[in-house]
Amino acid sequence: MSVYESIIKGLSEAVEYEKGSGKARITKCTVNPAPEFTAQEIKDIRLSFGMTQLTFAEVMGVSVKTVEAWEAGTNKPIGSARRFLGVLKAEPELLSRVNIISA
Repeated sequence: MSVYESIIKGLSEAVEYEKGSGKARITKCTVNPAPEFTAQEIKDIRLSFGMTQLTFAEVMGVSVKTVEAWEAGTNKPIGSARRFLGVLKAEPELLSRVNIISA
């Protein structure tokens, strides 16, 4: 089946389901809230990788001023930064595994 045919088939199934005459596979999941971090926890995560604030900022995709503010407690990470910090804390080998850093 070509990509085009697969897309058309999927769209047709979605239309039939919406009309009430088709069956759909439904998967339910719960998304846990992104964790919150204290200034010290953020610094500890950074130091666990042996990174400067500049390097950590590059990994996080933020400015060094942002990392400084997080670690001083004047600002807190939001959204995807909180989620990414949670992943880094839980899976520290991730940075190497997905080639964000190389040792």
